[in-house]
Amino acid sequence: MVVNSNNHSLQPVINFLWTVADDVLVNTYQKGKYKDVILPMIVIRRLDLLLEPTKDKVLKTFNEYKSKLQNLDSLLTNIKHGSGLAFYNTSKFTLKKLLDDPKNLKSNFENYLNGFSENVQDIIKQFKFRNEIETLDEADILFSLIEKFCSPKVELHPDKLPPLAMGYVYEDLVRRFNEENNEEAGEHFTPREIIDLMTHLVFLPVKDKIKQGTYLIYDPCVGSGGMLTIAKHFMLNPEGLIKSNATVHLYGQESTPFIYATCKSDMLIKGEDPDKIVYGSTLSAYGFDKDLKFDFMLTNPPYGKTWAPDKKALGVGPKGAIIDKRFMLKGSYKEEAVTSRVNDGQLMFVLHMLSKMKDTELGSRIASVHNGSALFTGDAGQGESEIRKYIFENDLLEAIVALPNDMFYNTGIPTYIFLFTNRKAKNRKGKVQLINATSEKFYYKMRKPLGKKRVEFSTEHIPVIEKMFLNFEENEYSKIFDNEDFGYAQITVNRPLKDEKGEIVTDSKGKPKPDPKLKDTENIPLKEDIQEFFEREVLPFAPDAWWDKKDTKIGYEINFAKYFYKHQPPRALTDIAKDILAIEQETDGLLKEIIE
Repeated sequence: MVVNSNNHSLQPVINFLWTVADDVLVNTYQKGKYKDVILPMIVIRRLDLLLEPTKDKVLKTFNEYKSKLQNLDSLLTNIKHGSGLAFYNTSKFTLKKLLDDPKNLKSNFENYLNGFSENVQDIIKQFKFRNEIETLDEADILFSLIEKFCSPKVELHPDKLPPLAMGYVYEDLVRRFNEENNEEAGEHFTPREIIDLMTHLVFLPVKDKIKQGTYLIYDPCVGSGGMLTIAKHFMLNPEGLIKSNATVHLYGQESTPFIYATCKSDMLIKGEDPDKIVYGSTLSAYGFDKDLKFDFMLTNPPYGKTWAPDKKALGVGPKGAIIDKRFMLKGSYKEEAVTSRVNDGQLMFVLHMLSKMKDTELGSRIASVHNGSALFTGDAGQGESEIRKYIFENDLLEAIVALPNDMFYNTGIPTYIFLFTNRKAKNRKGKVQLINATSEKFYYKMRKPLGKKRVEFSTEHIPVIEKMFLNFEENEYSKIFDNEDFGYAQITVNRPLKDEKGEIVTDSKGKPKPDPKLKDTENIPLKEDIQEFFEREVLPFAPDAWWDKKDTKIGYEINFAKYFYKHQPPRALTDIAKDILAIEQETDGLLKEIIE
């Protein structure tokens, strides 16, 4: 029986695996370290189960040709002579067979691991699992561990527990492990209903254009690969909304070793090219050809997290100097490098993705999750504002969807889905749609929280948000603005410097010198005339003030809350007075009861 891909149906599997950890590892490992053993064992068991039916055939081929051919990969992976999969194992052991010789278990287990093909060796290496074998053997729990994973009580075969469902299991287990270790639970994962929404918003506007052809989908912060898996399924599902017959290739990069290993193993199991999942930091060590572009990109980059190591590796100078073309912005001004502040690199990932857009008829579409900092952090002329300036001046931002609070496992802060494209529909050119999906109309409260996640979308909510986006109409929850509505001109307001006699101090040309203590700035909407604003808002209060056009900077910010603010009038005084009197009467009655 195939296990459905939802949290409720998967709980028995999750609970069993957690029980295995508690039963076997409890006296040897801290709970926060359970993942160092449990996650690689899950992967190994799933690979083991897939290879069991062809074990004898692989061994026969290996023994026959190992002295004749230097590279046996093609033979050992083909259907006729090998596993018929992208990986194999040339050891005589399976996990179950290891249990037949308890005395030599450690050496046999190492032999078994060494028998895997190179693509699996990379996975084992990134898990650092070999480091744990000595500990498991010395504690005399290696046999119990393998025995538990071979138990019929847990079904880990990919045919019964497909990769999408396995993604739920990985994520829930990591959340539990991290919580036990007082780490940020769910750091690497995005709730599946948010990914569902992202796929709808990314693909549906172009669904009629992607029925055929070849498309590349990319996630620069791939995590367990959930976004890639769901995106491809959404495109190709014969019962879905698109029903595409296209060829789809998945690409991803991950910087956390055990998460990378988890993702790559699932790509192997799904028959995807594992070489298209690479290890390393996307910002400083981009793992693909620099000229490779993608049709669709979906990601949830880290926010509120330093990118100092990347900055150092990129050789960013004290004034932001950087050579990497991904971060060279071409605007109405000039081509120059722009970087965000070092304590938050989320907009650097946006720049990276924008640099990977295709210049084709379809162009590229991007969905990226961010917190509020991406909307407004940075003053005019500073990195974040300059990045937003580049985005708006090149008309790349299509829409932003505000998500309900408490949607994520590790944070309750406001989060947003940003949608980018370099091929806007005609009616969207020069415009940005803001959708406020924070109302209780768009979610329901969970009966039992998962970490900090207390609310979630249902299958009823996503179509409502999707419809507002596709219709591109204004209502209570959807607003449409011109790009310029988010821009402002920042001017420096100067006041004259005066000497001790109160006389204005002038320079060699007879012009008043500005007093640095009285210097101020004003942000003026781009749609307003600066001089008219200055005369209306500044001069009546400072008649001797002036501004210099050369000091003017253009900035962009998105004050999301302002556009959906609803004034709540204060309660009438009579109503307040009634409530006070009622409380007084109630209190008086209680006092009488106490006294009497």
